[in-house]
Amino acid sequence: MAKASGTYSSNSAARTGTRWLAWLAGLVALLVVTAAAMLIYLGIPSNAAGMAAKGVCSAAFVANRPVDTLMAQDVLPASPVLSLVKVSVDGKEKRVTGSFVGLFTRIAQWLPTRGCVLGGEGSITAGDSVYFPRPSAEPRAWPQGNGPSPKDQWPAGVDEAGLKKVIAQALVGAGDPQAANTRGVAVVFKGKLLAVQTAPGFSPETALHGWSMAKTVTGMLAYKIAADNGLRLNTPVVNAFPIGREPAWVAPWRNDARKTIRVADLFYMRDGLANTEGYQPWDDVPRMLWGSANVAATSAAAPPEAAAGSRLRYLSQTANLLAAVARAQLPTDGEYWAYPQRALFWQIGANSAVLETDASGNWVGSSYLWASVGDWARLGLLMLNDGQWDGRQVVPAGWLARAQAPSTPGGEGPGYGAMTWRYGDPQAGDCKGRGIPDDTLAMLGHWGQMVAMVPSRDAVIVRLGWTFKRGQFDGCALVADVLKTLPK
Repeated sequence: MAKASGTYSSNSAARTGTRWLAWLAGLVALLVVTAAAMLIYLGIPSNAAGMAAKGVCSAAFVANRPVDTLMAQDVLPASPVLSLVKVSVDGKEKRVTGSFVGLFTRIAQWLPTRGCVLGGEGSITAGDSVYFPRPSAEPRAWPQGNGPSPKDQWPAGVDEAGLKKVIAQALVGAGDPQAANTRGVAVVFKGKLLAVQTAPGFSPETALHGWSMAKTVTGMLAYKIAADNGLRLNTPVVNAFPIGREPAWVAPWRNDARKTIRVADLFYMRDGLANTEGYQPWDDVPRMLWGSANVAATSAAAPPEAAAGSRLRYLSQTANLLAAVARAQLPTDGEYWAYPQRALFWQIGANSAVLETDASGNWVGSSYLWASVGDWARLGLLMLNDGQWDGRQVVPAGWLARAQAPSTPGGEGPGYGAMTWRYGDPQAGDCKGRGIPDDTLAMLGHWGQMVAMVPSRDAVIVRLGWTFKRGQFDGCALVADVLKTLPK
């Protein structure tokens, strides 16, 4: 009996263990399915495919960089998730397809005047996009070309050796995603280009991605369009759209507190909407950039959270709303898409610059401007000179004063002006207490993009790169070090 009892107990334990393993396997499977469903619900696989397709397309067909380096240099270091994406490049059609584990596919298509446009699984059509020839980038000295100004034209007192040392230090780690990974540096002093240097694999003509530096240029463009078309900046956004040019997202605004948001509130990032500025795969910004066909409509869908004009909240969504207001002031989308180059970039010789659109035709004014390091310097100098270039008022006078004016009187407001960072502001500037002039302004972008403008020193300092590891690049230190080499 004892032997029989022991055999029964052993079998019972085995069955219990089997049931436990089956239950555990079922739980694991449920968790995996739940996690996968959550990822799909958040759009992460599709957005990852979109990010890769868009990034490779722009780098290949806007910046004209070698295709075989782009995934390794511009995509994979950004997130481990992107290692699950494969891209295929159609050089003839200027189209890139991104596929996440073969299940989620996105296509980015280059279009004339619109750059690379990210769609879904189908092709993007050109619509009203028209081709017009880009002026050639001639190998001439600044400001007509991208070469440095002749030294016999330099202002007296520049510490040339010291400046070379600062720039060389800024380029340490170029090409290494684990280091500072600088791609271009330029210094303009009293209108002269003292230095322009790029990392190996990049030339002075290579267009570089400015990320959020696009916001400042979008501000310049919107300010110019508003002035030229008689749009007052205190106009409520809901009243800023001419007949036939109003997007569908405006109507719901008229029914709640969003009707009080003015165009000026968009310039100063104080719309009060419940958007957030996060960059994790599940956050608002990636879901807008790579998950939405209409960045303005996605931005406008956020409910009101604070009174318009009452707070500063830096938001990529707000810049895209401003770009949509600018779009409506022009009679056709074709004119809107061509406007940045015809009305601004080519007027100052920034011939490499391209401001890209989303699939619905809005400028992605928050994030997608490409330009060479010298052309970013031109944009900074144009702003420093309050819109003047070679004796012509390219951007209406008054833009610099708006950029210098604090968003709000208190809190973090003094750290931000009209689509521009008040970099040196002693109360809330990013570089307060770091030894740079109080009046220093800056265009700033993700992963270490910077165009610093210092009116009191008549200087523009440009740095572009893809610094994936926080702390590898210090923009305030670079500005301070460059200014030490320039005479006061």
